[in-house]
Amino acid sequence: MPIKIIAFGRLKDITGNGDILLDDAADTNQLLQQLNKKFPALTATPFIVAVDKEIITGNTDLSGADTVALLPPYSGG
Repeated sequence: MPIKIIAFGRLKDITGNGDILLDDAADTNQLLQQLNKKFPALTATPFIVAVDKEIITGNTDLSGADTVALLPPYSGG
């Protein structure tokens, strides 16, 4: 099953306005490699990855039921 990827902010400008569907990504490392190949501008753009609404900090296994979000860096107080 394809993994659904949603991009926000400037990342949405880079990837286009629609959601992205990618097949054959067993984990977030593979997914990011595929995204960087498809959208080279992502390699120079900082972002945070969330899987099913949870921000991740390392490689995470994926299934076809997961939704991955690409989030621009944020700050708050």
